Amino acid sequence: MLTKYSANPNDVKKYSTEQLRNEFLIDELFEESKIKVAYSHIDRAVALGITPTDKPLVLQEWINSKSFGTEFFLERRELGLACLSGSVTVSVDAKTYHLNTLDVLYIGRGAKEINITREDGDATVYGLSAPAHKTLPTKIVTQKDARVVELGSLETSNQRVINQYLHPDVIETCQLCLGITHLAPGSVWNTMPAHTHERRMEAYLYFNIKPEQAVFHMMGEPTETRHIVVRDKQLVLSPSWSIHSGCGTQNYSFVWGMLGENQTFDDMDFIPMDTLA
Repeated sequence: MLTKYSANPNDVKKYSTEQLRNEFLIDELFEESKIKVAYSHIDRAVALGITPTDKPLVLQEWINSKSFGTEFFLERRELGLACLSGSVTVSVDAKTYHLNTLDVLYIGRGAKEINITREDGDATVYGLSAPAHKTLPTKIVTQKDARVVELGSLETSNQRVINQYLHPDVIETCQLCLGITHLAPGSVWNTMPAHTHERRMEAYLYFNIKPEQAVFHMMGEPTETRHIVVRDKQLVLSPSWSIHSGCGTQNYSFVWGMLGENQTFDDMDFIPMDTLA
């Protein structure tokens, strides 16, 4: 299991490119026939990269319970699984759920036996887990069930569709919010004008980035911005004090996930463009 610790914004001002990448980027989350686990001390978020092939992957076999101090992974946690490609079957305590591309499964606190099996295609599943204070039912949210919000324009290079899956208007969770944003052809900017939200951290899993393309993820305090170059299926951890925005060499997609004090999607502290530095 990869472990990432919290970073002080005063220290980050002095980081080299290598230090920035080591602190905030998870560049090898997916590996064939494995479940890879990354633990962040930022709000105790846990990211999972799941790539099933011929045999089912049993989540508990890839989790070191001692790292969480519990008998099993979701004893005090909830989990969202987003199918990025292909299709999979997820078994949760012997109940089966079928996920196609861009479907999301919410798994509530207390689920013990979780198995992921590839059904078709090059299946890739991304997971994000948060601490949970109560048990809520496991439920699938298909792409057509997501709440759709269209934002931006081609004139500002940020025309995009936000699909809200784990969101208070769609499904009840304890604190985990998760959705998928797709940029329109010709648009490259996401989440600009920039904002922070001191009440929540956020994680961006970028995908649909072609091998010859890249995304420049903007981070840091509004007056001390930095950037991290991101490739396909790489994850950036964004602490609550940091902006989180991206500019690509072509349009792309990303899974955003949030956890923290509240679930109010619009609770943002917007940064005036003329104050960014």
